Amino acid sequence: MADTVDRRAAAAELARLRELVAHHLHRYHVLDDPEISDADFDRLFDALRELEAQHPDLFTPDSPSQRVGAAPQDRFASVAHELPMLSLDKCTSGEELDEWLRRIDDRLGAGRAQQISFTAEPKIDGVAISLLYTDGVLTRAATRGDGETGEDVTANVRTIEQIPLRLTGDNVPARLEARGEIYIAIADFHRFNEAAIKSGDKPMVNPRNGAAGSLRQLDSRLTAQRPLSMFCYSAGVIDGWSPDSHWQVLDAFSDWGLRTNPLTARVQGGDALTRYVDDLLAQRAGLDYEIDGAVLKVDDLAAQRQLGNVTRRPRWAMAYKYPSEEASTRLVDVEFQVGRTGAVTPVARLEPVFVGGVTVSNATLHNMDEIERLDLRRGDTVLIHRAGDVIPQVMRVVMSERQKRARRFKAPTVCPSCGTALVFDDEEVVVRCPNALGCPAQQKERIRHFASRLALDIEGLGDKLVELLLAEDLIDGPADLFRLTAEQIAALPRMGDKSADNLINALERSKTTTLPRFLYALGIREVGEATAAALAEHFDGLDAIRAADVAALEEVDDVGPIVAAKIEAFFADPAQAAVVDDLLALGLNWPAHGKQGGTAGDAPLDGETWVLTGTLEAMKRTEAKARLMALGAKVAGSVSAKTTQVVAGPGAGSKLKKATELEIPVMDEAGLIERLAELEP
Repeated sequence: MADTVDRRAAAAELARLRELVAHHLHRYHVLDDPEISDADFDRLFDALRELEAQHPDLFTPDSPSQRVGAAPQDRFASVAHELPMLSLDKCTSGEELDEWLRRIDDRLGAGRAQQISFTAEPKIDGVAISLLYTDGVLTRAATRGDGETGEDVTANVRTIEQIPLRLTGDNVPARLEARGEIYIAIADFHRFNEAAIKSGDKPMVNPRNGAAGSLRQLDSRLTAQRPLSMFCYSAGVIDGWSPDSHWQVLDAFSDWGLRTNPLTARVQGGDALTRYVDDLLAQRAGLDYEIDGAVLKVDDLAAQRQLGNVTRRPRWAMAYKYPSEEASTRLVDVEFQVGRTGAVTPVARLEPVFVGGVTVSNATLHNMDEIERLDLRRGDTVLIHRAGDVIPQVMRVVMSERQKRARRFKAPTVCPSCGTALVFDDEEVVVRCPNALGCPAQQKERIRHFASRLALDIEGLGDKLVELLLAEDLIDGPADLFRLTAEQIAALPRMGDKSADNLINALERSKTTTLPRFLYALGIREVGEATAAALAEHFDGLDAIRAADVAALEEVDDVGPIVAAKIEAFFADPAQAAVVDDLLALGLNWPAHGKQGGTAGDAPLDGETWVLTGTLEAMKRTEAKARLMALGAKVAGSVSAKTTQVVAGPGAGSKLKKATELEIPVMDEAGLIERLAELEP
């Protein structure tokens, strides 16, 4: 009897899982409108496959587990793939990767996994595509669909400039099927959305959905307006050529004009695969396209045939999946925070969820327009996206899980910190507290900014200590920091004499700075590190900047009329002018004249041109650039014979190659950090 009940319960659970998986496959592949994150779907799909494996007698041929994707719609002509477009098994840990290598050993012979070559490449988060070339001419493009049958999207694919309509080079096969991934670069995605919002059009939800939706437009003229890109990663049908290895295929693709990913590598042995997976993960946040893992393949095609396939999945390939950058969770509330410039920003408070490798409990919402666009309600289930060090964002609401009578959020009318009536800033489309010097929230953020690493860089003055100093009424603004005594600091909770002495010494050291750092520390709206450096470069000292009118300020590189007006207004404000005078009277100083706020020709890197390439891991690129510029260097975007030094991080490409060709010195990030430490005051 118990077995019957167990079987009945398993059958009911299988029916539920199949219905759920089919529903989400339809929304993802057919409607291009997913409701849940990839990680949530993977959990559902894995649960279905595991339960079917436990109860093989309950297997049904129409189960979603037997499909790679979902059936195509009737809007496009159907295309039967001559060779199925297989799905890949996945792993998420070193242990699972080792298990795959052991299975390769079992079939090819003990120890082979450490001897043979593999190809490894980024797993692009886009849309799989098949390109058929006949006598070198593109004759058909098809989506993967369900792996057996896809949709003919030739007219749309022909609009993508990166895809050649005719192959180049010698020895092009009579028929060649190139397979790859169509995607939208992150920078292109943001540019497209900014333009769409300005023109009142609907922005894309994320790059992957944007690529899928763009590729399946019935009007190819609309597709032509979308910033689609493509990387080719494998071959299907080949007539007239018999390559020996997958690497040979990719090499030939490049000769024929088909774009392949420059981060693809051929490595030997399982240990090298592990290093590739780790190195690629370190570069992930700096890539201009979204990836969700690495694809690892046995390189030798004869070995691939020997290993074979199982249930539409090749034994010779594996997808190593990185922590998901999307997850769903519940929106608990929306709180409104006041920033350094008085801008009031809504912040989503979330039930903690693990996403992008960390646990997230807050996410940015930008402004009330974003809340209205998303139609957010208290208690909603929302999809969260987090990539690298980017602040988590709410991407969408899962409408199917909305609670009845869910309440809308109302915009505040007074500052949540000081109670001042808020004003709407037409220029920046934000609600702002006008009480610039009297609002406690702005006061705290202004001091934090003043002490930050790119500003005065006051070591030991963290957020908690700033809050404590304000709460004890020991400071009221940045200048008050330099009036603190060791006795006052030592009397604070968890400080003591040594901590107090360290902070006093750090404050004294920070008085000697550079003009760009001082300008940036003042917190002038729209004046970041680069603009501060440009102002110091252009004018002969602080007095000249304070006296400049809008016309004179507009002569500075990258300073337009809006920024110029903000700079002029800042120094014309008696209260702000008093703060600057107070800081100078307290002893803040820098070399008096010349480039970057130093004496002409005296800056340590004066006259040098530096280039940053690849991913920097210990510091952000903007920080490295600002610190080099503060030392007198020009930071260029390209390598030339005039380049003095190149800093190359992981993923460095053409710039590193050119530097090598021109015999220009190259250092890594560790070398840069050591050099900065030697030169900075």
